[in-house]
Amino acid sequence: MNVLKYSIFAILGAISYGTLSTMVKLGFKDGFSSGELIGSQYLVGWVIIAAIYLFSFNYKISLKNAGQLLFTGLMTALVGITYAVSVSELPASIAVVFLFQFTWIGVVIESIMTRTWPSKSKLVAILLLVIGTLMAGAIFNQSLSSLSLKGVLFGLLAALFFALYMVLSSKVATHEAAPKRLFFISTGAFLTISLTTNPVHLVTQLTETNLWRYGLLLGVLGVVVPFFLFAISMPKIGAGLGTILCAAELPSAMVVSVIFLGELVTPLQWSGMFLIVLGIMAPEILKRMSVTHRSGEKLLPYNR
Repeated sequence: MNVLKYSIFAILGAISYGTLSTMVKLGFKDGFSSGELIGSQYLVGWVIIAAIYLFSFNYKISLKNAGQLLFTGLMTALVGITYAVSVSELPASIAVVFLFQFTWIGVVIESIMTRTWPSKSKLVAILLLVIGTLMAGAIFNQSLSSLSLKGVLFGLLAALFFALYMVLSSKVATHEAAPKRLFFISTGAFLTISLTTNPVHLVTQLTETNLWRYGLLLGVLGVVVPFFLFAISMPKIGAGLGTILCAAELPSAMVVSVIFLGELVTPLQWSGMFLIVLGIMAPEILKRMSVTHRSGEKLLPYNR
């Protein structure tokens, strides 16, 4: 039951992430740049988390744990930076396909760390997720020979950084309180973003324009909510299952874009989304089927 509960937390975190692409597109329509939107996301998110941490009255942490959590934040910031480069070089529907390779990369990293083969349920889930992502991203309608190598490489880098973020979230300083972990992870992310975006300019834009609206929404749904849910769930379910469940981000992004942007989604893309949802559910379904099968085997001797 606990695994199911924490799995739901991870899925909710991914769904929260899925809303970001629509908000960023709306921000573009209002004349803001990607740097301003991403920068405001991490600045506002960091301020909210810092306030939560301040009132937790639990500040003591070792330098080792602080450093590891800051490094975890670096990983999640690098996802945004590398993915932005990929999107600038490739169609968005193609870039997301490369980003979502984190589903199997996370499982591979976990297998290397634990020196065990992935379970059959995870392999089935990955197969469904990869096929579903290809369909949902409409990659079959694109000419692969014309793709930018730079865009492909940065898309795969984004996938690698996201998988590493999931792994670190499940392994690093897991005994620390959630507000403390959140603060240092978000600090690492904000410091990294600050290297590419001027914080003074961000503050000016937030106070003098309506960037604060986007900053608030992006900060809450793109930093506070997912960071909190992942900080709680990842240590309990592990990076392998966690990266599989985070595939819920793509169906979330599709549904939100249809509702708020009126974007058209083809039957092939809806079918892909269905496969993604099925892939997310596969580990739990196969687990329950296995339990039922074993229970049936125990009853067989009494039926002879």
